[in-house]
Amino acid sequence: MRIISGSIKGKKLFKPNDILTRPLKDIVKESIFNLIKHSNKFEFNIENTRVLDLFSGVGSFGLECLSRGSTYVTFVENYNKALKILKKNIDHCNFKNKTKIIEKDIFTYDLKDLENKKFNLIYLDPPFKKKIKDLVDHILNKNLLVENGFIIIHRHKNEKEILPKSFNLIDERFYGNSKIIFGNYFFNK
Repeated sequence: MRIISGSIKGKKLFKPNDILTRPLKDIVKESIFNLIKHSNKFEFNIENTRVLDLFSGVGSFGLECLSRGSTYVTFVENYNKALKILKKNIDHCNFKNKTKIIEKDIFTYDLKDLENKKFNLIYLDPPFKKKIKDLVDHILNKNLLVENGFIIIHRHKNEKEILPKSFNLIDERFYGNSKIIFGNYFFNK
């Protein structure tokens, strides 16, 4: 597991020893960032963005964002073994001053600490068996995403997601066992 591109390209990340943490595979991560950069379905520049990384695990996605020029990443994770490695990876990458870790269970956390924050990109990588409709609805209702921002959701390829009606599906891609959903939400004009 490594940083693929940007200011710390090639830096190896620490990974978990247990089976409860499922780090994003480098090939899937690279595909996500290639699509962000080259998609003809949407325009998005990762530089100078604020990122919310939910179910961040060991931080692979958020740290990649920082390496590619994001200004700040808020990580939300509550699994103690993953948290230890996440903190170690942030220090290892020298990004402590560009990050915040919220040690909460996102399914029960009311997002109150984040209400006055706006993010350009929200990344969700929940356990594959968890249903996320209510969580995505809660995130959208808290108005955490800037108007031209994106939500990226990592799911198992066989999961049939039911997402809120306010979620605007832009693209869906499959990589091995992974399904990556790109979207935002319908803004009232």
